[in-house]
Amino acid sequence: MITIGQLATYIGVSTKTIRVYHDKGLLPEPDRDASGYRRYSANDAIELIKIRTLAEAGVPLARIRDLRSAADEEFRQELREIDDQLTVRIRGLRATQRRLRRLADGDLAPLPTEVGDHLEHLAGWGFTPRWVDLQRDLWILVFATHPDHALTLFRDQADILADPALRQLFLDYDHAHDLAPDDPRIGTLAHRIVEATRHRYGPDERPELDAPSDIPALIQATVNASSPAWQRLDTLIRARLDA
Repeated sequence: MITIGQLATYIGVSTKTIRVYHDKGLLPEPDRDASGYRRYSANDAIELIKIRTLAEAGVPLARIRDLRSAADEEFRQELREIDDQLTVRIRGLRATQRRLRRLADGDLAPLPTEVGDHLEHLAGWGFTPRWVDLQRDLWILVFATHPDHALTLFRDQADILADPALRQLFLDYDHAHDLAPDDPRIGTLAHRIVEATRHRYGPDERPELDAPSDIPALIQATVNASSPAWQRLDTLIRARLDA
């Protein structure tokens, strides 16, 4: 028979934790000796190990209390489910660890090789460093938040830029950054972009993510925030596409 302090030391918990388990009905309080101290047996130690293991696995204390009275098969089934949940959590933690290590290396999200090659081509086509940096940041955002759809979206844009006429639209968009919002060239460019979009996707379709998302709006808001001219251009394009 051992004291609560000895039990806590052997199992690796605090005496306060043991008292909480007593209060929650997880671990029955043992009888006290003649001196008024609780005395714990080996069976109490085994029960405490079970409780601690379940608690460390993230099982709520109320559920642990129910499990103590569960039949053997129910208890084993619950343990299998907890094990499956732990597997999912471990997988998520490992993914988080990989992102943390990339962050420590200054790499927020690794982009596929073809995206990196594409970004290098932008400068050769005449796009400004500002545009290249913006594209890199936006593709990082898309690949980080929508990995299942990002490559399809990227290849669609890369296909557009492979067409010299369509690429010129993007170049004009890039170089419109410093124009005044009321510059008549903004309206002309908006009209050209709308016509090209309708020609490529049809009159009633626009490229979208397969699932509802706030990311497209976030991306466009990021673009618009860097230039009043770009914001005006986006407003005109949306109005004409919705007309």
